Amino acid sequence: MANPSVETVSTGADKAKLGAAAVLLLAALGLFYGLGGQPMWVRVVTLLVLLAGAVVVFFLSEPGRALIAYGQDAVRETRKVVWPTRKEAIQMTGIVFAFVILMALFLWLTDKSLEYVLYDLILGWKR
Repeated sequence: MANPSVETVSTGADKAKLGAAAVLLLAALGLFYGLGGQPMWVRVVTLLVLLAGAVVVFFLSEPGRALIAYGQDAVRETRKVVWPTRKEAIQMTGIVFAFVILMALFLWLTDKSLEYVLYDLILGWKR
């Protein structure tokens, strides 16, 4: 990550921006349902415009910029990953499937063995 040890202090302006984003979000929802008598396209356009405004205001605040930086760091780290080749991926998938089948067989045999021991031998409930 770029700067994990740096902590920012939220200023009054950032709190106001977050508050404005919350107000825009609530206004978008309120107007969408409040304009029930209007055509649907008017309601949807109003909702989308106010939601876009809320997103823009959020990303102008410090938490929004920190979220963008986090996303950029995540993309940068993803580019550093050494991905397996197609052959390696198929081999690993086959190994996983084989292990799952073996475990399913083992659990089925264990279940049937315990069923036989408990119901037939100990309790005598022959079917």
